[in-house]
Formats: sequence, structure tokens, C-alpha cells
Amino acid sequence: MTTQRTVLVTGGNRGIGYAIAREFLAAGHRVAVTARSGEGPEGSLTVRADVTDAASLDAAFTEVEAALGPVEVVVANAGMTRDTLLLRMTEEDFTSVIDTNLSGAFRVVKRASKNMLKARFGRIILVSSVVGLYGSAGQVNYAASKSGLVGLARSVTRELGGRGITANVVAPGFIETDMTAALPEQQQADYKKSIPAGRFATADEVAKVITWLAGDDAGYISGAIIPVDGGLGMGH
Repeated sequence: MTTQRTVLVTGGNRGIGYAIAREFLAAGHRVAVTARSGEGPEGSLTVRADVTDAASLDAAFTEVEAALGPVEVVVANAGMTRDTLLLRMTEEDFTSVIDTNLSGAFRVVKRASKNMLKARFGRIILVSSVVGLYGSAGQVNYAASKSGLVGLARSVTRELGGRGITANVVAPGFIETDMTAALPEQQQADYKKSIPAGRFATADEVAKVITWLAGDDAGYISGAIIPVDGGLGMGH
């Protein structure tokens, strides 16, 4: 039986974030999600926050701490895309994606680490993407932001690893979401051909890896990149 923890998932109102929050709830944890709109799964506490705004994050953490206790597990999942080819990509296309996906994770980790240091326990899990190391045409901004999470997790591991705090990266591949379901069937078939497993993952398959990483049995795993991609990015 895993120790019951207070968990915060950013961007927990839809897709993978929603599935992560639902999985933590099913395991009996106290779960809060941040969202700019919408709600987390039933049984979770939804707090309004924008990861590009440190003050709004601080207020969200304070609200969660008052309701559920200090955050012991944080999952930095909030993300965005602004896909376009390099020569068409504006400064704003690039910096907005970095500010949400990479700087946003930094803000979340910085705020969460205060209580983790006091408690001498913490689990930091950053949701990256196979694209972070594999690369993808039209996603220079997104890939750069997602690979940056690796350096963030590994540096946090070196700084805080002696205090009972782990920091890891989970790198999902193609997941069955509204976004992939909307792709033309031929495109979906082409993508599946490139994946050794021959299929997309379910969001729950990603969520179960994350809940395991947050648990008591994964205390000696830190600075790792765990792919959940059906073999798509092998060796990257």
C-alpha cells in the first residue's frame, strides 16, 4: 500500500492531466489540479492558475495547502503547442511555448520545492514528449521546451537529491486524445506504422507510470527519462 500523499497536477482539466489526476484519486491520494478553465475529475480540488504567472501559482499552492496540506507530489503537465515551420515561426510563437511548457514547469517546481525541502520528501514529475528528444518538423518551439525539461529534472536531482526529493521526466508518444482522434484516418495509420507497438497509448497508460513514479517503490529513481511511447523514440 502506497503512502497517501497530497498531489498537485497542473493542467488537470483535460487529456493526460485529467487521466493523471483520476489515477491518483483511484489510488486514494488527496488530489488538486490547476486549470485556467474547466474542472478536474470528481473528487479533486480544482484551483485556478496560469503557469506563466508566478503570483497565480503561488496563490493556487496556498489554496491547496490550506485545503489538503503541503504538496508532496507535483506533476508539471500544463502545456501548449504553436506548430509552424521554422521560417514562419514568430518570436512570440517560440517564446510563448517556452514560457508555458518550460518556464511554467520551473515556476511550479520552485514553489513546490519549498515544502518538500522542509518535509525532506518530494516527488517532482515533468511531463515531456517523445518529440523532446526525437524532434519533429514544425515543432522547433515545442521540442525545445520539452527537451529543456530533462536538464531541469537532472539539475534538480543534483541539487535536491540528498533531501529525499526525486525529479523525473515522463515522455509520452502518441496518445489517444481528442487531438489525435481528429487526425485524418490515413495520417493516423501512417503514424501507427512508425510505432513499434502499432497503436497509440491510452492516457491511462501514461497516468499509471506517473502514479508509480510518485509512489514509495520509486524512491531511488531520479533524473530519469521514462518513455511511454510504444518504442517510437528508442535510444533518444
